[in-house]
Amino acid sequence: AMAGRLEPHLEALRRELRAPDPAVLSVLLALLAVAVTLLIWRFVQGRRSSRKAVLLLGLCDAGKTLLFARLLTGKYRDTQTSITDSSAVYRVSNNKSANVTLIDLPGHKSLRLQFLERFKAAARAIVFVVDSVAFQREVKDVAEFLYQVLVDSTVLKNAPALLIACNKQDVTMAKSAKLIQQQLEKELNTLRVTRSAAPTSLDGSATGGPAQLGKKGKDFDFSQLPMKVEFVECSARGSKGEEGDADFEDLEKWLAKIA
Repeated sequence: AMAGRLEPHLEALRRELRAPDPAVLSVLLALLAVAVTLLIWRFVQGRRSSRKAVLLLGLCDAGKTLLFARLLTGKYRDTQTSITDSSAVYRVSNNKSANVTLIDLPGHKSLRLQFLERFKAAARAIVFVVDSVAFQREVKDVAEFLYQVLVDSTVLKNAPALLIACNKQDVTMAKSAKLIQQQLEKELNTLRVTRSAAPTSLDGSATGGPAQLGKKGKDFDFSQLPMKVEFVECSARGSKGEEGDADFEDLEKWLAKIA
């Protein structure tokens, strides 16, 4: 008889245990959301920390190799056109524990894309070196190479920080970073239009570039890219020539920021 009287209460208790309190359920869901967010953050940070390379890109004679040597040793040296990559660890001057691997890649047209293909997945950042003196006559070639970098699927996915280093500012005829940015945006916009008008194949896919650059329907500017883009003026040779120091304080600050 006693068991019969307790049975309804026991059944009610079992129902309560099977149906959790809404407040408890909300707390559990919130904790689960926090845990998932932390796991995603650690995954993203882990991927970023595994990308320690800073790629030095640009056309031949832009000054990449001298810039590479100056950053590592501070000293001037005669350089030749590179036909292979060079790499070394660069340590931030005011923080010896912060470092990246600088990789100087060849700028020759027949080599540059195959070397980019080899190292692009490891890139935390890209320094695209421009010859500010020869820029006016090289602008189309500079824009063409930069376009190929910016529409690369791996570069778009990883979105490494991008610095356009306007080199050789010690020369009187050097173009300013502002003018170089304006001209590059104009040329990249033209390239985007011509590539998007490329003929399509029988299955309807475009035979031009692999991705759309910037925002459709708007003139291109660098703010439309998934990565942060900055411009600096610098001189690997320096205003005092071979005996003086390089002038690239803004470049060093940028490297310290992304290291």
